[in-house]
Amino acid sequence: MDLITPIGMGQRGLIGAPPGAGKPTILKDICQAVGKAYRLSRVFNAERKSSGRTMSGGIDARAMEMPSRLFGAARNIENGSSLTILATVLVDTGSRMDQVIFEEFKGTGNMELVLSRDVASQRIFPALDISKSSTRREELLLDRKYLDKIRALRRALGGLKPLEGTRKLVELLEKYPANAELLNSISGTDTD
Repeated sequence: MDLITPIGMGQRGLIGAPPGAGKPTILKDICQAVGKAYRLSRVFNAERKSSGRTMSGGIDARAMEMPSRLFGAARNIENGSSLTILATVLVDTGSRMDQVIFEEFKGTGNMELVLSRDVASQRIFPALDISKSSTRREELLLDRKYLDKIRALRRALGGLKPLEGTRKLVELLEKYPANAELLNSISGTDTD
């Protein structure tokens, strides 16, 4: 993830996934990694009682209230602690409601990881859609000496179809188990 969509302290991250793309598995892996490296990881899911009014897409008018507050709570306090929020949302379902929810959170997030059903159906995990995934202001999170190489790698992989790009990334990570090894193997801006 650090190569495609780095997560920093206080991040508001959105994981967009069609059904069957491995969303629970990647969320579990992220939580386990955070739990090993830091203070706490928690999963939150709640239902609210209906207000009786519906918005576009058939969403109850109060349904987005608690998730929006929770997502907006992400903060990184200098010389203090942080709260990083990762939210998951269904995409490419054909449901107007799912699209409204995705658009609501997409505008306030600063990291987006998009999974691909096509990649998952080929049993390639994580089933990333590299060209649709990104982190805003990534230069604040990444080591400056690797920034150009990471961007060159993403451009090269993002220029491929999602299946080929993810397959190539998985091959590179199998060959170079550590990100630093992979990045050191890249000379200049050449990614082959």
